[in-house]
Amino acid sequence: MTLYRIGELAKASSLSERTIDYYTKLGLIAPESRSMKNYRLYSHETLTALERINQLKQEKFSLEEIKSMMDKWNAAAPEADVSDKLVELELQMQRLEREVKALEPMISGLKPVQARRALAALIPQGVACMEAIKLLLTQNPPM
Repeated sequence: MTLYRIGELAKASSLSERTIDYYTKLGLIAPESRSMKNYRLYSHETLTALERINQLKQEKFSLEEIKSMMDKWNAAAPEADVSDKLVELELQMQRLEREVKALEPMISGLKPVQARRALAALIPQGVACMEAIKLLLTQNPPM
């Protein structure tokens, strides 16, 4: 298993040591162990977590929201594939909610006929999405 000291992790993740230290203090990441000289040692999984944190930050999630999501992921059942897919769906739904909120001013400016057409085009897709999620959850119930 490859273990990184904070400087090595910073270089591998293209983040500053200060950022990694801050994320550690927030509980977003945690060292795997400590060296004989008491250096914090981080695992390769931490590098993956940092990439995920960066992605979520780019999607405009706050560090508090990211911490909450990371806690959910870390508490996930061993069935990692199912958990990962459900987390991915949750992220996509939150992203869509943000996009819908951004569109609200334009939607409110539509004429009634235009609004009905837009709604008619979206309803079948939304229902299909909800049915797919329902089917997924009933076939693979949460542990």
